[in-house]
Amino acid sequence: MPHSLDGPRGRCDYSAMAQTAQITSRISPLQRLATRIAHRCRHALMPVWIGLALLGGTGWASALAVAPRLTFSPEELALAQGVVRSPGLAAFYGANGLRPVFTGPEARARRAALLAAVETAPQHGLPAWRYHPEVLRQHLDDDRTDPALEAQLAGIFALWVQDVSAGILDPRKLSPAIKRAGEGANLAPVLAEFAAAPDPVSVLAAVEPSAPQYMALREALARARGVSAPEGTPEAPAAPGGAAWRAGDRDPSLPALRARLAATGFDAGTAADPTVYDEGLAQAVAAYQKAVGLPDDGIAGARTIARLNAPPSAGPRDLLVAMERWRWLPDDLNEGQSRHIWVNLPTFTAAIVDQADKVTFQTRVVIGKTDGDMQTPEFSDRMEFVVANPRWNVPRSITVKEYLPKLKQNPSAASHLDIVNGAGKVIPRSQIDFGRYTAANFPYRMRQKPSEDNALGIVKFLFPNPWNIYLHDTPSKGLFSAGRRAFSHGCVRIGDPVDLARALLSEQSADPAKTFSAALRGGNERYLTLKPSVPIHLVYFTVLPDANGMMRRYPDIYGRDAAVWAGLSRALTPPTAPEAMASND
Repeated sequence: MPHSLDGPRGRCDYSAMAQTAQITSRISPLQRLATRIAHRCRHALMPVWIGLALLGGTGWASALAVAPRLTFSPEELALAQGVVRSPGLAAFYGANGLRPVFTGPEARARRAALLAAVETAPQHGLPAWRYHPEVLRQHLDDDRTDPALEAQLAGIFALWVQDVSAGILDPRKLSPAIKRAGEGANLAPVLAEFAAAPDPVSVLAAVEPSAPQYMALREALARARGVSAPEGTPEAPAAPGGAAWRAGDRDPSLPALRARLAATGFDAGTAADPTVYDEGLAQAVAAYQKAVGLPDDGIAGARTIARLNAPPSAGPRDLLVAMERWRWLPDDLNEGQSRHIWVNLPTFTAAIVDQADKVTFQTRVVIGKTDGDMQTPEFSDRMEFVVANPRWNVPRSITVKEYLPKLKQNPSAASHLDIVNGAGKVIPRSQIDFGRYTAANFPYRMRQKPSEDNALGIVKFLFPNPWNIYLHDTPSKGLFSAGRRAFSHGCVRIGDPVDLARALLSEQSADPAKTFSAALRGGNERYLTLKPSVPIHLVYFTVLPDANGMMRRYPDIYGRDAAVWAGLSRALTPPTAPEAMASND
C-alpha cells in the first residue's frame, strides 16, 4: 500500500516541534498579519487567522476543515499556531475542532502510552533522547490543558511515528541509487485512532515494523548489546599495521585483549604466557564472534576488535543500518503480504516469498556493475508482465556510449542489432553516416530480435518503472558461477528464468509449464499479464536472518551501507547545548 506520512512530499521535520513548548516565535509574517487582524476585530475574523495559518502549511483542505467556525478561544488559536508547520497535525486538529489529545486529566493514558513507546527507542536502534522522554515523564501526571504543551507532545508523537515507521533518515538524500521515499504511516488517521482508542498502546505498537525479519534484527541487536564489557574496561588492542591477531602471535598488549574478553563474559582461561595468542584465546575470540554474529574463525581482525570495544549502548553498525533500511520498506511487508519477489542485491539472489517469510523459490542473479551509473537501484514496484521471446531495445546510454564509437569505426559492428528510427522502422546501415553524429544528437535506436542469443534470453519480467530496470534471462550463463556477480548495466539477470516464469504463472494457471511453453512457441514476442500483479522489492541488506534464524552477513558491494551509517551516526549523536539552543530559534 502507498505510504503517506504528511502529504505528497512524505516527510516533515518534527524535531523542532518536539523540542520546545515555546511556539509563538515561529509563526510566519503572514500568520502574524492574520493574528493582528483577528485581534483588532475582537475574534470576529478568527476564521481568517485559522485559514491563513493552516493554509501556510497544509493547503486548502486543512483550512476548510476549521473555517466554518466563527470564533476561537485564545487556547485554540495557540494550538493552531503550534501545529501549523505539520500538514498531518494541522489536518488532524483542524478536523477534531482543535481539541487537546495529550493534555488534560483524560489524556493521562495517552501520555503514558507515548512515554512507553519512546522508551523502546533503543530496541529499534533509535536514540531515546530525540523523543524527549524527560518531558513526558515531567508531565505524566500534569493534568493542565496547555496549548503549548499540547503542540510539543503532538510533535513528539509525530516524530516517533515518522521515525519508527519510515526511518530516521530520508533515503533519497543518501544515494541517488536509493529510490525510496520512506514515508511511513499516515499521521492524521493514526493520531485520530490514537485519540479514540481505549488502548492507545496498541495503536502505537501497530505503526512499528512487525515483519519476522525486523523482529529478528531487533532480537539480534539486543543480544549484541548484551555481549559488551562494562563501561571503563580497558579497550582491546588492534593488531599492528591493520593486521589481525592470529594463533601463534606474540605481543605485550595481548593481555588487554584477554581482559576485555573476560569482562565481556568470554574467558580465555589461564595461559602459560598471556602475551601469546594461544588456542584458549582463539577459542574465546571464536565464541565471542559467534555470539555477536561475526564469522567465528577465532581471528581477531579489525571488525572483531571494533565490536569488542563498542560501548554497551552501541550495537553493530550493520544491524542498525539494516533496521533503518527495513523501516524504509512499504508497510505491506509488515502486514503479512501474501506473495512478493525479493531481490537482495548484496546476496546476488532473487526469491519468491509467501506468507511474509516463507521462501518458495530462489535463484542466483547477476546485478549491475559497481560503477556508479551501472549500479542496480533500490526500489519497490509491482511486476505486471512475463514477456516470452522479448526484443531487446538497447538503452540509449549503451547505444551512444558503447556502440556508436564502434559504428563510427566500422558500420558493420554489432551486426546482431537492428538500427531503427523513431517510428520503429529498420534503417539500412549503408544509409547512415555514423561519423556525423555524437552521443547528443544520434537520432536512432538499436534493437535485437527475439532469439536464444538475444541479450535478454527467452524471457523478461516487467515492472514498468522510470529507471527501466527489469529481470531477464541471459545467454551468458557462465557468470552465475562467480561469487560476486556484479556484471550487468543495471538490470537483474536471472539464473533460473524459466522456473521463475512458471512459479509466477502458477498462481493463475493449472499448468504453468504448458502456459509458458505455448507463449514461447513461434518465437514471437508475447506478453503474459500477471493476475494479480506481484509486488517486487529490490533491496540492499548486508545482514539478515537465514531460515534458521542465524544472522548472515554479506559484502557492502556498492558502499551504500557506509553512506547510510554516516547519516545514522550523525542522527544518533545528541546535539550539543549550543546546537540545541540554535534549533529553537
